[in-house]
Amino acid sequence: MEYKNTLNLPVELVPMKANLVEKEPKILENWEKSKIYEKIRSKRLGAPKYVLHDGPPYANGSIHIGTALNKILKDVVVRYKTMRGYDSPYIPGWDTHGLPIEHKVALELGDKIKSMKRIDIRKMCADYALKYVGIQREQFKRLGIFGEWDNPYLTMDKSYEKAIYDVFADVVEKGMVYRENKPVMWCPVDHTALAEAEVEYKDDISKSIYVKFQFKDDPKKFVIIWTTTPWTLPANRAVALNANVIYAEVKVKDERWIMAKSLVPSVMEKAGVKEYEIAGEKIGKVFELQKLLDPLYKEERPIVLADYVETESGTGAVHTAPGHGEEDYMTGKKYNLEIFSPVDDYGNYVMDLPKYGGMNINKANDVIIKDLKDSGALIAQEDFKHPYPHCWRCHKPLIFRATEQWFISVDKNDLRKRTLEAIKNEVHWIPSWGENRIYSMIETRPDWCISRQRDWGMPIPAFKCESCGHVVMDPKVIRHVAQIVGHEGGDAWYKYDAKELLPPGYKCPKCGGDHFEKLYDVMDVWIDSGSSFEAVLKPKNLYPAALYLEGTDQHRGWFHSSLLLGMIRDGRPPYDNVLTHGFIRDENDQKMSKSLGNVIDPLDVISKFGADVLRLWVSSTEYKNDVRISIKIIEKQVDAYRKIRNVLRFIFGNLYDFNPEEKIDELLEIDRYALALLDKLVLDVTQYYDDFDFHKVYHSIFDFVTIDMSAFYLDILKDRLYADGKKSARRRSAQFVLYKTGMTLLKLLAPVIPFTTEEIYTTIPFRKLESIHLEDWPELIKSDKSLIEKWSKIREVRDVVLKALETERQNGKIGHPLEARVNLKVDGELYDVAKSVEVDLADIMIVSSLSLEKGDTAVTVDHAEGQKCERCWKYSTTVGEDKDHPTLCSRCAEVIRKGDF
Repeated sequence: MEYKNTLNLPVELVPMKANLVEKEPKILENWEKSKIYEKIRSKRLGAPKYVLHDGPPYANGSIHIGTALNKILKDVVVRYKTMRGYDSPYIPGWDTHGLPIEHKVALELGDKIKSMKRIDIRKMCADYALKYVGIQREQFKRLGIFGEWDNPYLTMDKSYEKAIYDVFADVVEKGMVYRENKPVMWCPVDHTALAEAEVEYKDDISKSIYVKFQFKDDPKKFVIIWTTTPWTLPANRAVALNANVIYAEVKVKDERWIMAKSLVPSVMEKAGVKEYEIAGEKIGKVFELQKLLDPLYKEERPIVLADYVETESGTGAVHTAPGHGEEDYMTGKKYNLEIFSPVDDYGNYVMDLPKYGGMNINKANDVIIKDLKDSGALIAQEDFKHPYPHCWRCHKPLIFRATEQWFISVDKNDLRKRTLEAIKNEVHWIPSWGENRIYSMIETRPDWCISRQRDWGMPIPAFKCESCGHVVMDPKVIRHVAQIVGHEGGDAWYKYDAKELLPPGYKCPKCGGDHFEKLYDVMDVWIDSGSSFEAVLKPKNLYPAALYLEGTDQHRGWFHSSLLLGMIRDGRPPYDNVLTHGFIRDENDQKMSKSLGNVIDPLDVISKFGADVLRLWVSSTEYKNDVRISIKIIEKQVDAYRKIRNVLRFIFGNLYDFNPEEKIDELLEIDRYALALLDKLVLDVTQYYDDFDFHKVYHSIFDFVTIDMSAFYLDILKDRLYADGKKSARRRSAQFVLYKTGMTLLKLLAPVIPFTTEEIYTTIPFRKLESIHLEDWPELIKSDKSLIEKWSKIREVRDVVLKALETERQNGKIGHPLEARVNLKVDGELYDVAKSVEVDLADIMIVSSLSLEKGDTAVTVDHAEGQKCERCWKYSTTVGEDKDHPTLCSRCAEVIRKGDF
């Protein structure tokens, strides 16, 4: 008879090969067919709620690795909270308005768009958005994301658009919306105003110039100004000094130049002036309202005072164009200067501007510099590198340009103050630095520019009286329009004339006129997404959200707009917790870029390795910082996945004849130790999930599986599982631990690798429910610390023995450890610990025999006595004693004789 020390396990019980690429779509199909998500929701009906509110991605392309990271993190949270007993619905959403979508449609249409009606452009934008909602939905589902995919929220839904107006009416009613001609960041490429959240800062090289402004009453006396935007000089209306800075009067040949005293040496060096003297000095405030002549048009300009004028660079004097800068604008308002901005939507000077009319401002820079040089007003120029705002869509530099725009005041009704208090006292920011980040943004932000000069968005419901020109922004009117939009959508603004949109009999509050025209600015899309708590959470009784989870850029985006609107609408943030993740970079810590060829497409990863491998990578990252990815990094996760799967296969493969209902009288001490380690794992992992430290979840489980289980407990267990009697108490004890461990690991891993855990769960005969995702979280049991401490000492001794065995194997004294007989000497506490398990020490060390003595630690390895048992491979002097089974040891012969194998 031939005996083997391995089991021929049923393949259908635990599939040998992963084949995730083939199996995952079938599992997805089964989830949908069986309505597993709906059954999960039904099971949690009435349970305490934990709402993770989904921030809407733009529906303008396929998903990328960043959106995959985001959605997987959200899914891990929702699955975990659900298993912990919460009713945790996930309602996915999409941002379907705005420039990103209109930009793509405009590219497709080309010049044709110029002759199209607004409503036709909007129809194409809507179709484009819906196309990518459908594409992204299937891609997100392929990631294994559970959610209400048949009923997502779209910002273009009629009910959602009505909610936007409901929120906006409240903002208007509280007196927080105003219209004003003031500088905003303007994109000359996309022809629209932008808010801070739509801006990215990149290093730019500007032409920095030093220019003489002549005193009106003294042709030999000049203030030297410094600017990095020569193109704004035609809009100059003043020169600003700092009231508290000491200014020097520098004699240069027969001229006197006024500049900050501390900057004289650097200015003279840049101007190439070697001979000069300081003829006097005065404090800045004495120059206030003295008259200058601007060097381009020789028009009179006052000297004004501004505390933002600094002396770290430049001259301590800056030219002031109130129509082209926020600080300049504030100074202009203070001194009643003209808010002059002679630049059109396309970045060209208006045609009637003297000298430069019709010229593009970028080309004008060189022309203006030449004119200044020819007139003798230019004393120096240089390239100046500095962070400069760029458009988030076309990535081109922006300009500051005064136009009529709508704004929300962030200081009205103490909004800024109340919001800052809420940031500190009402929201838990994860990681903690998120609090300081958003706090500083709210603390320093200007008023919110909410109007956009585009077609695809929610129209700002404003009307202009044809009789007196008064612009009407009335909360009653907005609520009336909201009712129409609720039935017909935002396109109603373009379908009907003003009279049909206004309440019956509406009169101009200023002149009593009843003829109006509609205005066509649309809202900043951050109002759209920021109103999601009103449109999505409140109607479903899910408000406020327990958690918002997005990338760090959303501190100035969705977190920001939602917070301000929540504070205006309800006096509180719409969320209790905010969790942020970093951006994704390549293995060399470089930004992902198509030009660099380092972009990793999540769909490619899934098609090659499976979604669970990608999800395992997500869980392994310290995602609160920027994270790295490459094919090499993913391949490492393939190896980690394989190790986890193989251990699970071993565990469940050895339970083919196990009945969980069968009573186990007593467990061996090593089995109780394994359960103590499992209890500790559950406690640790639960805490890590609660803290959103998923990388700690990953590493804890991986270490438990590979070190505590595979390299220790399971390695020791093999002899008992394979060679002891099938119904023996020792084998049943081991199987009980395997069962508890396997089922617990499936539950702990279910939020991370839902496909694999589902596949295994649905193959085991003793499962209780239809899906692992309908299971509850493992019971939290306090682990036996004393037992863990005792066995950690035994493992220390084992490590010493294994090292000695390896040395002797390399020396050729033994081959397999079972060929060894070990004499172990230890002293003190270690001896007492080892003595207590002396009967099992040989099995623990995986040798054929072991003797224990007291003394200084030493390990002696000899070849084991007796012959090798053909069944268990141990060497024993009892081999050959049984006449019926001469090649077996006495234990194996007894098992075979009883047929218990």
